[in-house]
Amino acid sequence: MTDQIEQLKRLIEHRNGLYVENVRNDDDVLISEGDKKCLERKLASLQSRDSELVNSTVNAQILGQRTYDDETKIEYVLHLQQSIKQRRNFYIEESIQHRQATFHRSELVDDVELKAQYHEEEVPPNREWMRSVEESEERWSYDRREAVRYAERWWNDYNPAYRRFEDNCTNFISQCLRAGGAPMIGHPNRSNGWWYRNNNWSYSWSVAHSMRWHLSGAKSGVRGKEMSSASELSPGDVICYDFNGNGRWQHTTIVVAKDENGEPLVNAQTTNSRMRYWKYEDSTAWTPNIKYKYFKITDSEKRSGA
Repeated sequence: MTDQIEQLKRLIEHRNGLYVENVRNDDDVLISEGDKKCLERKLASLQSRDSELVNSTVNAQILGQRTYDDETKIEYVLHLQQSIKQRRNFYIEESIQHRQATFHRSELVDDVELKAQYHEEEVPPNREWMRSVEESEERWSYDRREAVRYAERWWNDYNPAYRRFEDNCTNFISQCLRAGGAPMIGHPNRSNGWWYRNNNWSYSWSVAHSMRWHLSGAKSGVRGKEMSSASELSPGDVICYDFNGNGRWQHTTIVVAKDENGEPLVNAQTTNSRMRYWKYEDSTAWTPNIKYKYFKITDSEKRSGA
């Protein structure tokens, strides 16, 4: 076991070194092709944004291990913190990775990130969830500051007032919107509106695909005005992701800040992330076919002029 931990520690240190020093991969250090490509896209993205990764630190915590015959699997968590300089300003990007290392006897043979595919609760095939509800509502104004404050408080934690899902990204964004004052309507029909009540919820609350369509089609309650570019968004707005470009929306993030180029930095869950560059080029889920939708959250007082 000691030898396995030492190999794992060396792997983690080497992966971190690749970020800050662009160290060549040693033949005897196992870095997957997927991880290498994520790293290459990350570094290329930084360069294109006139940014520099000046420091990277990583902490690891072992969650547990299982041994079957000659095979041992060690599940662990990586907390990566990266200090990014963009011209004269700095910001800290953070991400949490749940990983599993596999050893055959004492040799490390595999190391993969877990829960990184953004599969979510299935939506009924009849598409009823696309219908909007027409309900009277009091006039409300979206408090972007409170939405962002919630996103900063809970990006790597789970509010016990809500159910936690295995793929928690859209549930987390819904909580942020609710913290910003977005009204819940449509209860108890799960295919209508946007709501969470008594350990029950609408599909649009927890499923990325139905949230994307709810934001663009809702006539009341929380809704979004689709923008043509990410740079038009402000903190508190929402980005939806179709990683494969096949029309199935799989992920949702919330804008918490803008970088020096006016581009969004986002918080998200599933792979818990803070101040992450919005394009997700460093994600294992990214593909060249990725599509995005950019939604400016509109409140009732601004609807007529949206």
